[in-house]
Order: sequence, then structure tokens, then C-alpha cells
Amino acid sequence: MLTLTDDATAKVGELISSESEEGLALRVAVRPGGCSGFSYEMYFDTDRADDDLEQAFGDVRVVVDPSSAQLLEGATLDYKDGLNEAGFSINNPNAQRTCGCGQSFS
Repeated sequence: MLTLTDDATAKVGELISSESEEGLALRVAVRPGGCSGFSYEMYFDTDRADDDLEQAFGDVRVVVDPSSAQLLEGATLDYKDGLNEAGFSINNPNAQRTCGCGQSFS
């Protein structure tokens, strides 16, 4: 399943805290679409399906559906806050090709 770096865990934790809603987890999914075939989707969610995979990184819980988990195996979610790079990025060893914006892969 997907791994979070310490920076990503800290930022996600900060964002969840600002939501002031109990039971929020970061849901990461892979959906058909984007310019390379698949695109990543991330949002906060309180819903859980029986077959969802869930993992904790400190106080941050990450939820992934089984289909997405196969495409995210070995992937890492990172967060950067610098002049050249800012925001979340996913390093996915399963991606054979990515688009220029980095938001989709095949």
C-alpha cells in the first residue's frame, strides 16, 4: 500500500486538525482518466467500505480501496513546501509513464 513520508504525514495531520471533524482519514484513490490513463484522487473521508485497506502513520489514517491499492503498491506520498516544489506528490514505481503535470500515469 501507499507510504507517507514524515513531511506528508505532518501536513495531512495539520489539514485534518483544521477540519475539526472526528474520524477523518485521507482517502487515496486511482481513477481512470487524466492525460496518461489514470489519475490520483485524494480527499478526506469518514466513510469506510468493508474491503477498504487502512493504515496509520502516527495519528494520520490512510484509506485505500482494493483496486487502487494494487496500483499504489510501493508508492510514496510526499509533501514539499519550497520555492521550486510545493504541494503533495506521489512517487509510484508502478507508473510506466507520467504526464508533464505529474497528476496522471499509465
